[in-house]
Amino acid sequence: MLRAALAFVLVTLPLAAIGQSAGTAPPASASFYPLKEVHRGQHATAWTVFEGITPEPMDVEILGLLRNAIGPGQDMILARLHGTKPEYTGVVAGMSGSPVYIDGKLLGALSYRIGQFSKEPIAGITPIEQMLQVRNSALPVIPATPAATSGVADATPRPTSTSGEIVPMETSLVFTGFSQDTVALFRDRFTALGLNPVAGIGSASPGEKQPEPIVPGSAVSAVLVDGDLSIAGTCTVTYVDPKQLLACGHPITQYGNISMPMTKAQVLATLSSPLNSFKIVNTTETVGAFTQDRASAILGQFGQTAEMIPVTVAVNGGKPMHFRVLNNRELTPQALLASVYQAIHGTNAYASELSYRVSGTMSLAGYPPVSFSTVAAQTELAPAAIVAALSVNDRFQPIYNSPAEQPTITSLDLKVEALPGRRTAQLEAARLSVVEASPGDEITVETTVTPYQSAARIIRIPVKLPSTLDPGPVRILVSDGATLDRLLAQQLPSSLSLRDTITQLNDRHPNDRVYVTVLDHAAQAVVNAQALPQVPLSIANIYQPLQDSRRMNLNGESLHEAGSAPIDNALTGSQVLTLNIR
Repeated sequence: MLRAALAFVLVTLPLAAIGQSAGTAPPASASFYPLKEVHRGQHATAWTVFEGITPEPMDVEILGLLRNAIGPGQDMILARLHGTKPEYTGVVAGMSGSPVYIDGKLLGALSYRIGQFSKEPIAGITPIEQMLQVRNSALPVIPATPAATSGVADATPRPTSTSGEIVPMETSLVFTGFSQDTVALFRDRFTALGLNPVAGIGSASPGEKQPEPIVPGSAVSAVLVDGDLSIAGTCTVTYVDPKQLLACGHPITQYGNISMPMTKAQVLATLSSPLNSFKIVNTTETVGAFTQDRASAILGQFGQTAEMIPVTVAVNGGKPMHFRVLNNRELTPQALLASVYQAIHGTNAYASELSYRVSGTMSLAGYPPVSFSTVAAQTELAPAAIVAALSVNDRFQPIYNSPAEQPTITSLDLKVEALPGRRTAQLEAARLSVVEASPGDEITVETTVTPYQSAARIIRIPVKLPSTLDPGPVRILVSDGATLDRLLAQQLPSSLSLRDTITQLNDRHPNDRVYVTVLDHAAQAVVNAQALPQVPLSIANIYQPLQDSRRMNLNGESLHEAGSAPIDNALTGSQVLTLNIR
């Protein structure tokens, strides 16, 4: 009986598959299998971690070669997986990069899948020859900063998996310390980059040592955020040498030069799903940095240190939350926005009808800091915590994405104070105490402000008129800070240095005051970020070379900020009044 059963196995299971499955670990060092020798009917072995840290083998049946399937000159090998686990789970998110061997030679990496509801574990293999181009490339391996790239990829969405389409296996982006609400709110921002955000199915233990070496088939993670919050994407190692490794077999963002911490990882479990099977992962100790994200692979270097931006958020004077965000034009703004929102939203002080006073300081190497303060209140479109996070992003983005120069951001420190109620107010009306005045006179501007669900308030603002006003009508703008900032921004030159951008941001007006601005019809020149009011045309002509270089802007009227008053609410609205000058 036993002989009959054994004979049956030998007949039904290809000899190559039996030989491949006999090993207990992937080859420690392997030569490479030539792509030109790949053909239908071959059998191979793939290695991946289903649970723990030890790679397990899977039998692989080669179905054929798809020329130019990934791109021009970028071929893909189509294969079917065999074995109890892959036939149960199908193609798994996090499996990308799993090395595939024929006769002990490295063929490539499992990296692509067909649709989301395929009943068979059919996968695409990125040939190792294409992956080695990333390792052997002459491109400089440097951290990716916004100045080092064109930014074209910012608006390029990655494909999502639909029936019949070949797409990269999803890279599960595990959010640790984030609520389901936060992940759902920011999901679309990450799925557009080909990442699959998930919460509660993984963890981060950066202090935990994992003494086992990284080998082909090991799980490895790229970290976007670490500290009290964590965001990390996990895939599988394809190739390792003493200095570096190749993983994934497809890009995470295809950003090129990157700088992300590279950590070891433990697979706690692999869950099967008709929609998308995935691995539950715990990231552990940092072992280097990922420095390249290319079409065929991501490249990690052992012993390298990734660039990160330290962030501190203190809510209501409690224990500050500390985390670091990667330095990457495409991913940093999304990761920072989600992390700041979670830091505010995830406290016991949070409530839907709260408002927040957000103050912050962004420190930069070699430049003055950027400081700000604003009231973030609920609107018809967004809760207060989102408004607060966006207000931080409103200061961060102009510096981080400056076309003039890329700064080194050394820290971002935020203080958030919860305020009871919905702190918004509408500017309903404004009037002048007189209809006619002389240059240099002091007048009063009376405003009517209506806070949310409260009685209207009268606010009187003393205003001293400029002594340089010419006779005739002059306009008086009574407004919120945002309206005044937009008016000032229209007068700025189109090209600002980084230092001038910092000056302009520091000069922005808080949104919890009402402002009075005199709009004089005399010409005003703005050189870089500095206003020169009352400029005679003869003098303005001297600045013509600056105007030609977009460093100066000549405007038909001068702005004189004449007064303001606090209202302790986020104000919206504006009124324009006319005063006759004798």
